[in-house]
Amino acid sequence: MGIFDNILGSNKNKKENTPSYLNWIPLTTLEQLEEIKEQSKTESIFIFKHSTRCGISSMVIKQFEKLFTEEHQNLKVYYLDLLSYRNISDEVGYSFQVTHQSPQLIVIKNGTAVHNASHYDITQTDLSRFI
Repeated sequence: MGIFDNILGSNKNKKENTPSYLNWIPLTTLEQLEEIKEQSKTESIFIFKHSTRCGISSMVIKQFEKLFTEEHQNLKVYYLDLLSYRNISDEVGYSFQVTHQSPQLIVIKNGTAVHNASHYDITQTDLSRFI
């Protein structure tokens, strides 16, 4: 298929050359929630709650990753695997007073949830307003 890739363009090469501006931070301990609260005093902190068994969650996370451009590369985005860390998900809901959804994006500023979106609404989030 090499000749067709040259004529039509290869999606594989385009994908490899596209830089990723999203650097996930795994959220795996309850102690990190205190760090998030502290960090949120000086910058917006994102928590993305994801279910690895949910088709909608898988589609939304891919679209969410595409929202990130070079201007967003310094945003702190925590990734929470709901199936592995249900207790942390429960504490996120309690600490930031948000109802559990999956997938879900929560933005924390000054220790408080200032934005909360779920499902496909996540892909409509204007990341630049949180810089």
